[in-house]
Parts: sequence; C-alpha cells; structure tokens
Amino acid sequence: PSVMGEGPVPASRKALKHAKLDVKDIAFWEINEAFAVVTLFAIKKLGLDPEKVNVKGGAIAIGHPLASSGIRITGTLARILNIEGAKYGCATLCGGGGQGGATIIENVNV
Repeated sequence: PSVMGEGPVPASRKALKHAKLDVKDIAFWEINEAFAVVTLFAIKKLGLDPEKVNVKGGAIAIGHPLASSGIRITGTLARILNIEGAKYGCATLCGGGGQGGATIIENVNV
C-alpha cells in the first residue's frame, strides 16, 4: 500500500500465510496505534474481534516509544499470551510510506 496506516493489513496477511494460520487462529492482536485509525482499519479489513485487539490499552494508553514500538507491542503481546494461556498472537504496526510489519508469536507452553 502507499497510504500511511494501511501496512498492518497486508503485513498481517503475509505473516499468517507464512505461519500457515488464519485470522481465527490468533487469540490476541497488538496493533500499534501510531494513529487510532490504523487499528480501526485493521479490525475492519481483517475481520477482527475488537475485544481481542489491544486488550491492555494499546499505544494510545501505554505509549508509542520512538524507535521501540515494535518491541513494546511484542512484549505486551507475549505477556498477554502467557497470562491468558493462549497459543497465538499477532503484533503488527505501520511505517511511513505505507510500510507495515507483523510478527506471529506462539506460546509454546500451551
């Protein structure tokens, strides 16, 4: 995509395909809120349950640390998976120029 904020959608789809998983296999999502619309767009386009997205508040509540948002959302997601006893989670974010990144995390203790 060429529009800032849309990148998490294709990045998440690609990560899911690579992991041989489907949206329904993901228990929790951390979508970095560089802007609130990023999360709303991803929820709509990926068909996510809003109750499973940014369950600890997301970047608007927790913070959007410069150059370390990826590790912040990944760490938050890992803790959520551990606490909830869930198997898979997806951490995703946008970048300038329509870029996006996504990481699937597996809780091997489940």
